[in-house]
Amino acid sequence: MKKTFGMISLGCDKNRVDGERLLGEIVRHGGTLTSDLSEAQILIVNTCAFLNAAREESISAVLEGNAYRKGKLEKIVVTGCLPEKFISELYPALTEADVFLGVKDASELFPALERAYAGDRINAVGTGSGDRLERFVSTMPHLKYLKIADGCFNRCTYCLIPKIRGKYVSYPMEELLAEAASLGETDELVLVAQDTTRYGEDVGPNRFAELIARLSELDNFRRIRLLYCYPEAITDELIRTVRDNPKVIKYLDIPMQHSEDRILKLMGRRGRRADLESLLKTLRREIPGIALRTTFIAGFPTETEEEHRALIEFLREEKFDNCGFFAYSREPDTPAYRMKGHIHPSTKKRWVRELYAAQESISAAKTATQVGKTLEIICDGIAYEKSCFVGRAAFQAYEIDGVTYFTAPAAEEGKRYRVTIDRSEPYDLYGHAEGEAE
Repeated sequence: MKKTFGMISLGCDKNRVDGERLLGEIVRHGGTLTSDLSEAQILIVNTCAFLNAAREESISAVLEGNAYRKGKLEKIVVTGCLPEKFISELYPALTEADVFLGVKDASELFPALERAYAGDRINAVGTGSGDRLERFVSTMPHLKYLKIADGCFNRCTYCLIPKIRGKYVSYPMEELLAEAASLGETDELVLVAQDTTRYGEDVGPNRFAELIARLSELDNFRRIRLLYCYPEAITDELIRTVRDNPKVIKYLDIPMQHSEDRILKLMGRRGRRADLESLLKTLRREIPGIALRTTFIAGFPTETEEEHRALIEFLREEKFDNCGFFAYSREPDTPAYRMKGHIHPSTKKRWVRELYAAQESISAAKTATQVGKTLEIICDGIAYEKSCFVGRAAFQAYEIDGVTYFTAPAAEEGKRYRVTIDRSEPYDLYGHAEGEAE
């Protein structure tokens, strides 16, 4: 099928990797890829369903994509988490879509399209082999993701992921090593999963530290970044690995979701505030200068103003480098959906604003300490709106943290530069390049 394909990929970087397997299938079958959706004959919308807002965004993307039928567009494929979980509602309602695929159905893309071109409307959710097919990488050449597991068995009471993705499944280590080697030369390899720190526990003992050690022996990338490390699963062995392995960036993304014991228990989280405080103290003692990022949920059922204020105080005490805040979303088919005491939307929005305001002052103080320093920055390209180059320090993860804008006579994407920081904003840095880093 020699068609031209475009893709809209929504949601997290884990979903992006799934989308890259679909792109790989397209290339393997001789299809052409385009980033100009007006040129696409087949549009793939890779959806997210984690929150209601994400579901609305996914459906809007399909509806907006349907407008391209006035031009070259012939078929729309809807894939990912939204059809995986909600196909019974989606199939009869979203008539703009010609083909529906689930999260493990990349192998069915072309068989389903052949049937669609024969005149059928196809629901192929759950019919795929589930094989981890070869990827066509869509990120910058110097940054690649490696998804090490799928699913989750943490059973947080607010989360749909186990109902969408199923139980936690660690991908075989030898396959991951082969996949990482196949990604080619890159500066940064980012390890992702719903919970990276549980790697191996579905089949035996935890092997996350071992996986990192094995990956670090490969010579086609310079450094490894760890995302989505659940606090209760960060072991002494993992801490030593981050501290002692020169390839591991001294950075952890640790989803905490709240600080107060009662709310954590209602959320189905295993740790308590004292555990979080102890972990953070240990990390900072054992890995001086480590950058720490986390996420929190505001307005969980029955949360009080006092507990919200306590969370703000926790932020001020712990001084995270960066945080993401989300208003609790009442998701059907989760235990929290049935809880009493849901918080009014206006209160949740206010609490999110207040959390961001508290974090902004913390982050502003953090970035201000970088002024006058010379940092190693990887160039991600040109920031045309600011007439300069843009990149990231080691403490700035792609797309989720701030960036570093810098001037230079010339700079090349993927190369590292010594950048002296001239000024700061709460999340971003500004500077000038002194030259290439060694």
